[in-house]
Amino acid sequence: MRLSPLHPWVAHKLGCPPEQLTRREIEAYQLRQIQQTLQFVRQKSRFYRRHLATAPLELASLEALAEFPFTTPDDIRCNPWPFLCVSQSDIERVVTLESSGTTGDPKRLYFTKEDQELTLDFFHIGMSTFTSAGDRVLILLPGERPGSVGDLLAAALPRLGAVGLKHGPVREAKLTLQVMAEAKVTGLVGLPTHVLWLARQPEAKRLRPRLKSVLLTADHVPEAIKAVVEQTWGCQVYNHYGMTEMGLGGGVECQARRGYHLREADLYLEIVDPRTGQPVPDGVTGEIVFTTLTRRGMPLIRYRTGDLSRFIPGECPCGAVLKTLARVKERASGYVSLDDGYTLTIADLDEALFPLPAVLNFSAAVSRESGQPCLHLEIFPAAEPSSDLNVAIQQALRTIPAMQAGKLTVALRIALPGNGPAPTLAKRTIRFTA
Repeated sequence: MRLSPLHPWVAHKLGCPPEQLTRREIEAYQLRQIQQTLQFVRQKSRFYRRHLATAPLELASLEALAEFPFTTPDDIRCNPWPFLCVSQSDIERVVTLESSGTTGDPKRLYFTKEDQELTLDFFHIGMSTFTSAGDRVLILLPGERPGSVGDLLAAALPRLGAVGLKHGPVREAKLTLQVMAEAKVTGLVGLPTHVLWLARQPEAKRLRPRLKSVLLTADHVPEAIKAVVEQTWGCQVYNHYGMTEMGLGGGVECQARRGYHLREADLYLEIVDPRTGQPVPDGVTGEIVFTTLTRRGMPLIRYRTGDLSRFIPGECPCGAVLKTLARVKERASGYVSLDDGYTLTIADLDEALFPLPAVLNFSAAVSRESGQPCLHLEIFPAAEPSSDLNVAIQQALRTIPAMQAGKLTVALRIALPGNGPAPTLAKRTIRFTA
């Protein structure tokens, strides 16, 4: 098994030979970088000068970072300008993230040219895990604007000798498959439901065996979607984890494909108990919190992501000493509480519904009707639904504990065939309506 290319990349950034890279070397570097970042933001950022006023002046160890306050999404929504550590003229890219709720101000993130180069560098190295010179990669992500995720990915791939083809989110599956065939695509990068939409088209298997790898990103990746994509094209599916606040890239799977190796020279990640905020041991699931180590425009200290995961103990089979973050499947706020302690998450619905060949996508909401929780489920079918699809869906839902226990009724609607996933990067979630 090939060593993750992130291992020698991180070693190079630390000024260390790859064969001598250890956890001790990485953590000593991270401590130095956090100390410098804390000093930098206290001098340059009006927000952090106030926010860290009562925090310790010195950071004696990585563990001592737990004494510092969190930064939250609401902090950024309220007023992002005080976060800036450079002049406005030095900002190369502004990204606006709309609130996932019905109300609430958007978040705005600011990046310098140097900050974006860090992302390009990570995309270049991360993609080399499964991309080689001569490969042609279709990018099913927004790429029209300079500095957008698709644009940066397209700019990074030529550093490998590969070609990045900007396409944008899938809007017409048959047209995208035609582009894949005509462009002789060997790799795909896209959202899980968009790639599933392609894989479940009757014409999809004609692209086999040219398609070698698929990178799924920007949302939770259900095992059922991964299995369908690999079976359709005989390719390997990899996962990427990141968010705009991280600078788009956070971590990517190696050939072991058991979790993400992290860009540990640019980010320091913690896992904390989402209720108490206290760090948890490796192997225990909690909320991902990160601190930027090399960002200049808008550094973030202990930013709460809302995503749930855990560090996988032990060395990765690929031989990298980098930490491995387990695949992110849920968010701290991504579940609906039901009666008697039962819950329902989007991951529960994903694993129940996506194995059904007729299901392309779905939307879900929960409301209380006459005191009883009701799941409102709209299914987007791959083709004209058969008469037994309703029965198959009901049977699939009964694999979910809350459904087995009778804690939910279901209001099911099957949409007209041919309606695929909406062309958006928003993470899928369960809406709750009173």
